[in-house]
Amino acid sequence: MEINYAILIPVILVVVILIIYLIRKNRKDKNRYEKETIEAETPPEKHDKDRV
Repeated sequence: MEINYAILIPVILVVVILIIYLIRKNRKDKNRYEKETIEAETPPEKHDKDRV
């Protein structure tokens, strides 16, 4: 059984590109999630009663 490199190489390239894309997207989503979580955990600033 021979390996058809004309098909195998493009398939491997597509898989590698897909993995790289998913890793980058995951990092962006993680950073966005962490930022939103930190912002949600910080208490709102107290209002000054004199300045209404």
